Amino acid sequence: MARSNDDFAVYFAMLKAGFKRKPKVSPVEFARRSAVERLALERRYCDAFDQWRSCRRPTCRRQQSCRGDAKACLQRALERVPPDVQKRARQNIVAATPRNIGAPEREARLRTPRDLYE
Repeated sequence: MARSNDDFAVYFAMLKAGFKRKPKVSPVEFARRSAVERLALERRYCDAFDQWRSCRRPTCRRQQSCRGDAKACLQRALERVPPDVQKRARQNIVAATPRNIGAPEREARLRTPRDLYE
């Protein structure tokens, strides 16, 4: 009888060890990952709005994507691009987001282009 109690104790210890939650991200790491994703998101929006076509930098036109100051480029785009195109670009970016993405990255990707400057 003592043997079966030991087996149960080992089994429950294994179950308990296997179902641990992931440790939460520290606030500093959360902010760092969110900032990195926001910078990448600015470039994605610039590429979605084809800002490279009107860019003065030859590298942007040659690469057919934003290679310069994405923040300034996106700020100019918000004045020129109609709101419905901005909304569609955001929907495409959100739809392309993987389901298992981390919380800081998800929080950044759910922002609208205008939210990146507020």
